[in-house]
Amino acid sequence: MAIRQIRIMGDDRLEKVCKPVKEITPRTRELILDMLDTMYEAGGVGLAAPQVGILKRIVVIDVGEGPIVMINPEILETSGEQTGQEGCLSLPGQAGIVTRPNYVKVKAFNENMEEYELEGEELLARAVCHECDHLDGIMYVRHVEGDLFDVTGDEDAEDAEES
Repeated sequence: MAIRQIRIMGDDRLEKVCKPVKEITPRTRELILDMLDTMYEAGGVGLAAPQVGILKRIVVIDVGEGPIVMINPEILETSGEQTGQEGCLSLPGQAGIVTRPNYVKVKAFNENMEEYELEGEELLARAVCHECDHLDGIMYVRHVEGDLFDVTGDEDAEDAEES
C-alpha cells in the first residue's frame, strides 16, 4: 500500500477526539493497510489514525506477535502498573518515563467489523493505552514523569519509538 506522513506534535489533529467508525469501506481498508505499512516503516509498535491525519477511531499495533487492528477500541479493565520509557512516532527522537497499567482488557472491532476482546500485559498493555489516548486527543507527554529526553543515536531508541 502506501506510507503516509506521520503528524508531529503541534499538529492540531493530534489534539482532537476521533469519530467512531460506523462501517468498513474500501477507503477504510486502505487506511488500515497504509497505517500498518507506515508503522512498520517508521519502526513503531503502534499507530493511531490521527497520527496520519485521519480523525477516526482506528489503531494498529504490533509488539512482535503479529498485527492487531482495533476499530472503535474501548478499554474495559486495567490493573497493576508499570513505569518505563515511552516514546511516540509523533515526537521522534524524544522519550519520557510514563506509568501505565500493566494489564489491559479492551473491546474492539477487527477490519471486518467483528467484535472481539483482547487482553494484554506489559508492552501490549502500554501500547493499547498509548494508542487509545491518541483517539481522545491525548499525547503521551501529558503522562511523562519529569522531563523528556533525547533518544537520537541511543541504541535503545527503537524501544522508545512505541507509537
